[in-house]
Amino acid sequence: MSETVTLHYGEEEGDFHIEHVRRTEPFARTNHWHGTYEIYYQLSGQRAYFIKDRTFLISPGDLVFIGKHQVHKTSDVGLPGHERVVINFSDRFIGGGQEHPLSHPAMLAAFQSSSRVFSLKLPDQIFVQNILQKMAKEIKERATGYETYVKLLLLELLLFSGRYSERAETTAIEHQSPVHKKISEIVRHINANYPEPMTLTGLSEQFYMSPYYLSRAFKEVTGFTFVEYVNTTRIREAQRLLKESNKKIIEIAELTGFENIAHFGRTFKKLARMTPLEYRKGER
Repeated sequence: MSETVTLHYGEEEGDFHIEHVRRTEPFARTNHWHGTYEIYYQLSGQRAYFIKDRTFLISPGDLVFIGKHQVHKTSDVGLPGHERVVINFSDRFIGGGQEHPLSHPAMLAAFQSSSRVFSLKLPDQIFVQNILQKMAKEIKERATGYETYVKLLLLELLLFSGRYSERAETTAIEHQSPVHKKISEIVRHINANYPEPMTLTGLSEQFYMSPYYLSRAFKEVTGFTFVEYVNTTRIREAQRLLKESNKKIIEIAELTGFENIAHFGRTFKKLARMTPLEYRKGER
């Protein structure tokens, strides 16, 4: 069997989700993002992990933190096969908000770290794996109060990670291939300039690459076509503005780089699976 799912509980976009998977054949997770936080722990094998605008080489003992709505994608490096544990959780699950008795800024500090990836030393690997094993045991046995204990274990992992991010002596290295470095540079440019008109031809001239090569390399590294990534970046910002501001929808369309409201509406519905107005009413 090419894939063995040791544990699966909850849904990726739900309040809490955990999955432990072992794979023996080539595998690449498609580009995606979600409204929950993600913690990824590598048990075996090596992966290339594209997060937001950088590609990291992930090895056993690496702990990865992905914030809400950050684009990410994993792919094989070298020999296929790997084993990992993924946890997703919402603000609501950990009692987001300073009024909660267990709330502390350190709980989410690792998600705000510039490194995003921590290469743990052996004692810390053992500590993290013990927490993950306790979570798995609680979920499988479902004894009285297991959900509360799982939440406490997650808080313990988050506080450990917050402290680790303060001293983070070793972090996973970025992918050093010229292609990955160039595409990361282009992605950062798109992230900073998405409201402006942007074409594949224009970027290929600016970064001294042929349109064909840029298109192929961009898809290989990020999992997106150029147009998909630009539209995704614009819609993610539109979602933020719909949630956090009172700006009119037509104004948000202009601020995020869409030439007309019709194109904005079609693109938003395709990616968010609802209209901008439905999103605003549902999220606020």
